[in-house]
Amino acid sequence: MSERLRAIRHLIIDMDGVLWRGKRPMSGLAAFFAFLRRRGIRFVLATNNASRSRADYVAQLAQFGVAVDPEEVLPSGEATALYLQEIAPPGARVLVVGERALREALEAAGFRLVEEETADFVVVGLDWGLTYAKLARAARAIWNGARFIGTNPDPVWPGEDGLYPGNGATLAFLERATGVAPVVVGKPEPLMFRIAMARMGAAPETTAVIGDQIPTDIVGGKRAGLTTILVLSGATSPAALAESPVQPDLVFPDIQALQRAWEALEAPCAASP
Repeated sequence: MSERLRAIRHLIIDMDGVLWRGKRPMSGLAAFFAFLRRRGIRFVLATNNASRSRADYVAQLAQFGVAVDPEEVLPSGEATALYLQEIAPPGARVLVVGERALREALEAAGFRLVEEETADFVVVGLDWGLTYAKLARAARAIWNGARFIGTNPDPVWPGEDGLYPGNGATLAFLERATGVAPVVVGKPEPLMFRIAMARMGAAPETTAVIGDQIPTDIVGGKRAGLTTILVLSGATSPAALAESPVQPDLVFPDIQALQRAWEALEAPCAASP
C-alpha cells in the first residue's frame, strides 16, 4: 500500500458516494482537500452524474467549505458533449432524456435539441422526471435510426436515505426495447479518464482513481492502467466487495481514512530506546 500511495501525484475523484451522500458531506471533506492542496496533488472531480453542471458542483463544494476551479470538475454530460463534437457535425439533431445540465452542455457544444422521433442522436442521462412517454419517444427515435448514446452506465445512485436506480437502469430499459446497445461515454469507458488526465498533464503511473462503485470507477481505472482506490461510503458494501471478481488496489472506509493512511506514510518514526 505505501509504495502505491507515495507514487500518486494526480487523482481522478468521483463525487456522489465519495465526497458526499445526497446533500450530506462526508466527514473530513474540507480537510481532505486541504491535504491535497498542501501536498501539491492535482485532481479532477470526474462524475458519471450528468444531471448537474460544473457550476453546480463548484457551488456545492463551496457550501461545504471547499474551493475548486471549474476546470477541476468533469461531469459526464460535459464529456458526452465533447464526444459528440468528435463524431457528429455541428447542428446535429439530438433528442435528450436528461436534466437541464445535460441539455445545456449539448447546446453549448453546438447541437440542436429536438423532440422529434427523427433525431440524429438519442442521448440519455439520469432524468428525475423520467416518464414512460419519454422512454417511448426515445425508443422510437432509435428504431428510426438515431444513434443511441448513454452518459453513464451506473446501475444505482447513492442518496442520503439509500440507493436509487441509476442511469444504467434507463439504458437497460431502452436496450431491451430496441435491441440496440448504447455507446457509453462515462466511466468505465476511457474517454473521461483521458480527458481528466490530459487536464492534469498526468501519466497513468502517477494517477489514481477514487470511487465508490466497482463496475464504473474501479473497472475503468484498471482499464486505464491507474491505481484504484475504493471507498465504502457509497454504493459498494463490504459484502459486495468480497463477492466481486474485480478487486481494487486499495480499500478504505471513506476519504478520511484514506487521508490518515496517506499522512502516516510521512509521519516520523518513534526514536529507538
